[in-house]
Amino acid sequence: MRRVVLYSAVALATLVFGPFILGVLALIPLAATGTVKTYAIPSSAMEPTLRCAKPAPGCEGTRKDRILVLTRFVSYDRGDIVVFETPPEAKVKCGAGGTFVKRIIGLPGETLRIRLVRGAGFVYVDGRKLEEPYIEHDRRDIGPEKTYQVPEHAYFVMGDNRSQSCDSRVWGTVPEDNLIGKVFLTYWPPQRISFR
Repeated sequence: MRRVVLYSAVALATLVFGPFILGVLALIPLAATGTVKTYAIPSSAMEPTLRCAKPAPGCEGTRKDRILVLTRFVSYDRGDIVVFETPPEAKVKCGAGGTFVKRIIGLPGETLRIRLVRGAGFVYVDGRKLEEPYIEHDRRDIGPEKTYQVPEHAYFVMGDNRSQSCDSRVWGTVPEDNLIGKVFLTYWPPQRISFR
């Protein structure tokens, strides 16, 4: 009877932890070559999609989300969450620069317009309203209305917590060469594990 219970426990542990261990083993060479990088979320600009930790202003988590970013073999599209080096203007206008995490909203060559609808800001891309299910109504910005032209080889990025995000609305677009990679996994804390 003990052997059966032990065998069942080992089988269950293998079933539960086996895929996790295989995943970790697969990530080791990717991390060693720089194909995958890790980052921690420092601010509330992407709340609640990506959480930062209290007591920082606007943070809802007890721990910072930690993310994995794919840096090679990546193409970028609208809606992708990306990590990038900020243009110099970000430090001037926001008081912070370096590495940011935001969502791609505008693609090269597009025209974006922020329009106020009942006091909340909505994005229109080339005249069509952008559906953004990841934005909670009380996290939308409140103006001003403005039009932006995205240059070729650049992206327009915004945080999901629009009222707390210093982004392309303030300091302009992100040159394609500044993109580090695309977020594909939140791996910590355990209850926040999710693919993007």
